[in-house]
Amino acid sequence: MIRIFLIIVFDLFRKNLRNTNLNLIIFVNKTEATVLIIDDDAEIRYSLDRVLVGQGLQVISADSGEKGIETAKLEKPTLIFLDNRMGGISGIETLQHLRTAAPQSLVILMTAYGTTQTAIEAMKHGAFDYVLKPFDLAKLKELVSKALKASKDSLNSEDAYEHLLNSADYAEGIVGSGEKMQQVLKQVGQVAASEATIMITGESGTGKELVARCIHRHSHRSDAPFHAVNCAAIPENLIESELFGHEKGSFTGATEAKAGQFELCHGGTLFLDEIGDMQLPTQTKILRAIQEGEIQRVGATKVKKVDVRLLAATHKNLEEMVQEKTFREDLYYRLNVVRIKTPALRERMEDLPELVDFMLQRLNSEKSTGTAEISKEAMDLLGRYPWPGNVRELENVLHSASVISKGKRILSKDLPATLISEIENKPSPESKSDDKKDAQTSVFSEVHDSPDRTPSVPPINEPQDDRINFGVKNGQDGQDFSGSNAPSSISIEESFDIAYAHARQNTDRNLIETVEKEIIQRALKECGGNQVKASALLGITRATLRKRIDVFEIRY
Repeated sequence: MIRIFLIIVFDLFRKNLRNTNLNLIIFVNKTEATVLIIDDDAEIRYSLDRVLVGQGLQVISADSGEKGIETAKLEKPTLIFLDNRMGGISGIETLQHLRTAAPQSLVILMTAYGTTQTAIEAMKHGAFDYVLKPFDLAKLKELVSKALKASKDSLNSEDAYEHLLNSADYAEGIVGSGEKMQQVLKQVGQVAASEATIMITGESGTGKELVARCIHRHSHRSDAPFHAVNCAAIPENLIESELFGHEKGSFTGATEAKAGQFELCHGGTLFLDEIGDMQLPTQTKILRAIQEGEIQRVGATKVKKVDVRLLAATHKNLEEMVQEKTFREDLYYRLNVVRIKTPALRERMEDLPELVDFMLQRLNSEKSTGTAEISKEAMDLLGRYPWPGNVRELENVLHSASVISKGKRILSKDLPATLISEIENKPSPESKSDDKKDAQTSVFSEVHDSPDRTPSVPPINEPQDDRINFGVKNGQDGQDFSGSNAPSSISIEESFDIAYAHARQNTDRNLIETVEKEIIQRALKECGGNQVKASALLGITRATLRKRIDVFEIRY
């Protein structure tokens, strides 16, 4: 209880001096993780030790790379801080040995030289990250938290992964046992043997071309060519030549005759992707090819007969385009004999585990990524993402993560930062700044105008998690005394009167020790753990401050 009121006093004291809001959210780490510090600088080892022990971590150290390797073999630490430049073997050499000696340990390289070579070499040899000297305490703590989370994710996933399918059984690339995808496969089976023109609709990245290839593979034309043409990717002045061919000299650059896709696909299947982007003149010629089974090369005077089954796809609303006269109505009905709609990934999330498993196996097989598994936490994150880019985006994300991953299993840390940000719905920098101001509220007890100025003590609830938030909204007349709304009329003398009264009531310890310890803790916290700044603020030497930290066993 006395701690709460000493915090109040310190806030009042600092407010009267510099009108500064202090963050009173205290984090309590309850981890039993072990951290190994490998550095030949005793000062660095001492400083890191104080910070890490204050985070609730067990800390061991070694003053050389050789000793660090042996210690890592015996202790199997969760996290290793490794200096890059030491007497004996270098940090990079030590890192290479640690990959064998303690493969489960995450290594953070420490360096005073943030060169390109250092960054590349550190990550290439499997470091979790690297940190620059002198340390930014806030960033250091954030990095430790991130590393411990990654380690936990990895350990929780050990021997827990089982492949859901045999990728060899899905040569067509269509994966999904959910109802919506099974409906698509049923439709494919029903229409594959026919000669009907088929319209495949769906959002970009949902696998429309895979469905088209599947139809061709199970048709009577499976031994003949299958060609796919992206109508949106070909300039309008070239698409006619691409589809129907051209004669020599028919236009500038036509140095020889060339057959178009319709001719090349004779007897087979032609897939026109994004047909909604095709201009009206070309649509007319497509209609003739479907109706009459004949085409005419650019610059030619004769027509050619072609036997082609046409499949088309689009992510656009062709019905609206017909109404707007940007797509021919007769062509629309010719193409839309049978319609197959590919569902968006967000509409069939039950298929996500199978898709991930299939893609990772294929990536490992085709690109030798060495990563064919995913952790449970990473999988949970994928399940919370809306996937606007659908299956294509999923494949790109997994490819990126498998490249970044340091092992056989993708962890949550390996996923793209943009994806994580979207999942967590992080606020904009402006709103984050406002939220920070709201979080950095000072704590004030209810102060009455009684003669002894002794405030009533609000009830303190037990924290429900590892974060203890001392926040009281219980001022006089129900007023919120937080942040900048704190009463400025309370003087320093009055503040100490309040603290002294409660100190006498709630502790039998040495009052000076109690106040001194609290003020040191608060000063360290305000200075972000920087002992030089804190000692200057307190008006004592750094050596004296370090002695008081040890005597009081202060954790910050």
